Amino acid sequence: MPNSHKNKTLSTLLAALFGWLGLHRFYLYGKKDFWAWAHLAFPPLSVFAGFIGALVIGLTPDEKWDAQHNADSGQISNSGWPVIVLVVLTFALGSTALIATIARGFDLYLTGGAFG
Repeated sequence: MPNSHKNKTLSTLLAALFGWLGLHRFYLYGKKDFWAWAHLAFPPLSVFAGFIGALVIGLTPDEKWDAQHNADSGQISNSGWPVIVLVVLTFALGSTALIATIARGFDLYLTGGAFG
């Protein structure tokens, strides 16, 4: 009986939007994945881990993706442009969140939060 086919585009989307909940890890590895539960335990850190996960998943070549996640599915991945668009949007959103976090950290450290 063939295993279910894990879609790379869906995995990238789950990591970009819901990576802080670990949904991409639950989709790929199931309920027994330790790191999926760790995302739920540490949501502030998991936001950035989700963005990094989306970039890693999206930039993985289809052949390597199939060898790792779809070896027994009997299907071949052909992710195409939607994954590239998701990677670009994830990079933009993640870098914006990182810069905002750094700016807020400096604001709190240097002024005690006087600017917001």
